[in-house]
Amino acid sequence: MSNRGLTWLHALSANGTAAEGFIPSVKVVDSAIGEQKTRYIAVVTDENNAFSRARNGEVGLLEGWNVAKAISEVVAQDKACDAKTAIVAVIDVPSQAYGRREEAYGIHQALAGAANAYATARMAGHPVIGLIVGKAMSGGFLAHGYQANRLIALDDEGCMVHAMGKASAARITLRSVEELEKLAATIPPMAYDIQNYSTLGLLWKKVSVHNAVSPTHDDIAAINQILADALIDIAQDDARDLSGRLHSEMRKASLQVRQQMAKAW
Repeated sequence: MSNRGLTWLHALSANGTAAEGFIPSVKVVDSAIGEQKTRYIAVVTDENNAFSRARNGEVGLLEGWNVAKAISEVVAQDKACDAKTAIVAVIDVPSQAYGRREEAYGIHQALAGAANAYATARMAGHPVIGLIVGKAMSGGFLAHGYQANRLIALDDEGCMVHAMGKASAARITLRSVEELEKLAATIPPMAYDIQNYSTLGLLWKKVSVHNAVSPTHDDIAAINQILADALIDIAQDDARDLSGRLHSEMRKASLQVRQQMAKAW
């Protein structure tokens, strides 16, 4: 059971104050990056979660609404302020919480609420950073972190990004996991590792650390510095949407396709 999200949350916000009023699987800490007020949010494991499908760090019904609440709070608090609180999503989510109860009770709305809250904060001028410290899978990633102005990932084999887990992807494609891994070696979008994901041009930075599971003092300092750099970069960018992701060297073709479609429409 992964606890990378909780580990890095504590490491980066050691001098912060835990916000109250959230479920055990959503940790919210108010701290700072330099002089910038910052709210850190992580979805973590909770073996006592009322929904059994959300006990291993998945983003479920309750998690989606609580993440949305954590973000909406700072948006409301800073509505009349020029200096907006930064939001850092510490990401280690294996998926959304699959289950009949979740589907019946509207997990699509809960996760959409979380994604919308991140997008609303970004469009309101809050700098939003997604820090991938472990798994960033499926709807869990879409709800928690993908809407960030800047995406940063640890350069570590434990960091993985994909639309679905390997076992599920193998079933859908009628392959074994071993066959899927061979296919992923030649087709980057099918791969899970962060190195291949970085070739898609969606990451702002990929950062090497000595120990991603138990970060050292130097590791924490390095990530704090990259977070500070991201805030500076966001402040220099007039765009509050996600169009910046199209301007990397690796996404020139995507940008050209969009431009041609815009002309056609």
